[in-house]
Parts: sequence; structure tokens; C-alpha cells
Amino acid sequence: MKRSSDRILTSQAGSLPRPDELITANASREAGTVDEEGFQKELAQSVVDVVRRQVVAGIAVPGDGEYGKSMGSKVNYRAWWSYSFQRLGNLQVRGLSLYQFPVRRSNPGNTVLSSFGDRRDRLKFAAAYADPESGITTGPRATDWPVCVGPLNYTGHAAIAADITNFKTALAASGANEGFMTSIGPASCARIGNEHYKSDDEFVFACAEAMREEYKAIVDAGLILQIDDPAIAENFDQINPEPTAEEYRKFTMPKVEALNHALRGLPKDRVRFHLCWGSWHGPHTTDIAMRDIVDVMLKIDAGAYSFEAGNVRHEHEWSVWQDTKLPDDRLILPGVVSHATNVVEHPELVAERIGRFARLVGRERVIASTDCGLGGRVHRDIAWAKLETLAQGAALASKQLW
Repeated sequence: MKRSSDRILTSQAGSLPRPDELITANASREAGTVDEEGFQKELAQSVVDVVRRQVVAGIAVPGDGEYGKSMGSKVNYRAWWSYSFQRLGNLQVRGLSLYQFPVRRSNPGNTVLSSFGDRRDRLKFAAAYADPESGITTGPRATDWPVCVGPLNYTGHAAIAADITNFKTALAASGANEGFMTSIGPASCARIGNEHYKSDDEFVFACAEAMREEYKAIVDAGLILQIDDPAIAENFDQINPEPTAEEYRKFTMPKVEALNHALRGLPKDRVRFHLCWGSWHGPHTTDIAMRDIVDVMLKIDAGAYSFEAGNVRHEHEWSVWQDTKLPDDRLILPGVVSHATNVVEHPELVAERIGRFARLVGRERVIASTDCGLGGRVHRDIAWAKLETLAQGAALASKQLW
């Protein structure tokens, strides 16, 4: 994994806006009405285009935009997760949406996840969430959330092979010499129905063992693997009533152990981990504080950590690194432009945010990034403007730091 040896490098968190043609093709494919050969050509060319555009914008470590993860609408918060439904065996669709799963309540000594509809942030701001003009939306409500009905196994070998081929072709065409590809983490993967495994933690470990095949395929292909597992922090809001920070850390550690089990034997310096509090445009007043989860994050066997640091709920938490020791062999990718606002950050603000982290952990261990994926969350023109200002701010910071 490249370090910022002579300048602040830039990357992004994964999802980028899809072109209209690819969104339409994805919608048709999901409906079973698309020519597969034509679709694959459209997808391959779209990946080439999105990687080239990142390089032109000044992104040093580009991704494939998550284009192989189907997004059939412009506003879409689910593709990073729902793609796994087609890559795991023994899942069954029951016609339920994400918000229709049963409500579960925790009690002392028994911390459990509730449903997405029972999130404390959603209950606290119920009127805003119910108002279609409030600006809180995650796109069309899908009713294809699955339930596990048998032993999980990975069935996505052809799909991940195609993703890798498309991306490597695009990297070669753009001249980029390093790129990353995302894959869902076990804790997030397991937030579906389970009728087969005896416990939630057993199910998470099953997800880890199955998804390991995808992790290994990405690393073996010479790419940087990014694990997307927002559940590590985001689950806090989905536990009702609110647990203490200590209860939550105890609840979360088996999920970290499952992820480390899935990453066993893979070189740390080829793995980065993405932490976020969920990227929906809501109040987020029930997020767990970074100081209460940072030590848990650092127990994950990754060489770099990507996290939200640019949105107004979490920007102040840069100060956590005043008291937190980053292991000498690790890097950070703080989000210095945000998915959570349509305002395009000024390059001087971006440089200021970068400087805070560089002074605390060392300039060579900071790669400037985005809070979270921009695709499906902000308009494509705004997303690309944010990547351009990210690169401009990194250039300013580099002049100040070198």
C-alpha cells in the first residue's frame, strides 16, 4: 500500500455515481430484461471511464466506483451491501423490506440488534424521516432482503472475477499503478434474517468464512482490499435501548474476531478497513463517539483505516488521535470531504483538515479521502467537484507539510 512519502496522496471511500446508461442497464438486468453480453460491455467501459476520470481529477489511489455492485436508481444506499445477496448460497427472499424485520429489544446481559425501522435516530426524528420533503431519503424501498435458510457458501466466483478483470483493465488504461476494491465485512453482511445458525455470532462467523473467498480473490489479483463494515460503529444506533459504550464494545468484539478470522493469512499492507456511521442524510445524534470505538477499530487486522472525519457530526473527533496511538505500520484515510452535504468543501478547508491528522500521526501516514461513498448520495456533478477539491486541498497541504 502506497504511503504519502513526498506528498499527501488521495483516494476515496468506494461508491461513485453511475452514468445514466449503467443505471438503466442495472434496472433492466434486475428485472431480467437485459441482454447480458451487451450489459457486460457497458459495464466494462463504464469502469474504464470512472477510473480514468478519478485519475484526471487527481485521485492517486482510485477504485472501480463499485460499478459491479448493481445500482438501479440514482439515489441508492444499498448497493455496497445488497450485491452480496447474489454471491451467497442458501439465502431466500421473503418479500420483506429492510424495515419490516421484527423488532428486538436488548436487556442487561443480552445485547441484540433490533430492526432498521427501530433505530433510535429514526424513532427520535420520526416526523422528519416520514416527511418526503425533509431531505432524508435512501431511495426506493426494496422488498428483496433475504433470510439465511441453510449453510452459507460463496457463489460469486464468476462475478468477482469479472469485477477484477474490468478494474485491472481500467487501471492499465489510466496508467494508475495502485487501486482498491471494496467487499462487505461479516458484521454488515449478517444484518439479514437468520433461520439456520444458532446464534447471531455464529452467523457472523459463517458470513466471514464465506466472504473470505472474495477477500482472497481481490488480494491475490494484486489489488488493495477495502473491507466495508459500517456495522462495527453503526450498529450502536440499532440497539434499543441504548447500551453503554462498554456493553457495545463487548457486543462488537466477536464481529471483529470474525473479520480477523476471514482476513487470516492475508498481508495487512494489502488491506484497508472502512468505518462509518451509515451514510444516510439524517440527524445522527445517536451515533457512538469515535473515542468509544477507535480501539476496537484498531484491533482489526488491516494496514489502513478509512473513517468519517469531514461531516459535521464527526469532524471534531480528529482530536481522538491526540490520545490514540496509531501502530507504526498503519495508515489512516480520514474523510476530508463529505457525502453528507451538497456544499463542496473549499480546498483550504480540506488542507486544514489534512494538516490536523498529519501533525498527529505523521504526514507519510495520511491519505486524504472521502467520508463515505459518494455514489447514490449526492448528485454526480457535486461528487466529482468534491473529488477535485479533495485533490486541490491535498496539493495545498503537501506544500505546507513538505
